[in-house]
Amino acid sequence: MTRLGVNVDHVATVREARRTKYPDPVTAATIAELAGADGIIVHLREDRRHIQDRDLEILRKTVETKLNLEMAATQEMIKTALDIKPDMVTLVPERREELTTEGGLEVSLNLEAFKKYVHLLQEAELMVSLFIDPDLDQVKAAHRVGADYIEIHTGRYSEVRSRTQMEEEFTKIINAVKMAEKLGLGINAGHGLNYQNVGRIASIKEIEELNIGQSIIARAVLVGLEQAVREMKELIK
Repeated sequence: MTRLGVNVDHVATVREARRTKYPDPVTAATIAELAGADGIIVHLREDRRHIQDRDLEILRKTVETKLNLEMAATQEMIKTALDIKPDMVTLVPERREELTTEGGLEVSLNLEAFKKYVHLLQEAELMVSLFIDPDLDQVKAAHRVGADYIEIHTGRYSEVRSRTQMEEEFTKIINAVKMAEKLGLGINAGHGLNYQNVGRIASIKEIEELNIGQSIIARAVLVGLEQAVREMKELIK
């Protein structure tokens, strides 16, 4: 069965809105795991707008499933990953002015830089994933730089409204998945997935894990985090 990784960034977003000590993303991670989450994801941003270094340090000690650290491909973040040693590092694009990650990495035009970063992380025995659009050139580039996994950006699929556009985006995802499998890459997917659209992506058997945050935390406001995670797990089944 496809696994579920729960991103707890937005719990920290609520906390940082008032600079309080609550709600605690570490507590949220524990509840999510107890509810059946197969992994916990956090994005440590350059501007520390939600997750803080202390959160990451505590999560490394408390997460029982898999800790996936999303981060920009910078020297600062590489050092942090080498110090913390999460179970997986997912390199993502990052712009300070964006509300959320807006697209996938441009790997094909930056092969040497990504080769270096991937090698540094793998030398420390860290699993490395690259967050990319469902684009065949980017899939091939991820393989060329030695990544262990890709995470397919499902944002465009999640945002389109017409049936025609949705079919086009779904076909791109399918083609990217097939290419990644052929090249021997592990495959995750995420961004924008919610309780209405997750089923079709979860039906792609080659995708190992769906990484979902905002929709689960939004649902948790109404029904509680444990229930929200259980509902998503059931839809993925």
